Amino acid sequence: MGNQQNYQDLIRKVNMYLDNELSKEAEMALLQEIKQNPLYLEVLSKEKSFREFIKSKVHRRRVSPALIQSIKDKIRVSPL
Repeated sequence: MGNQQNYQDLIRKVNMYLDNELSKEAEMALLQEIKQNPLYLEVLSKEKSFREFIKSKVHRRRVSPALIQSIKDKIRVSPL
């Protein structure tokens, strides 16, 4: 169970690193861990590749201008 927790922790750190949410100290510590453990580098590479896949292959559907205007109009309505 400890290994699963360590893996979850690594994934959390890698995601925070990729989102630029780590402090400089935490970033340096993670990069040092990755440098010492090839499996950590593999996790980082997979996460980066997955993010690139999402950015390049998944297309968002466009929202109609009428829907946007409807939402804006509802936001502007003052509550009772």
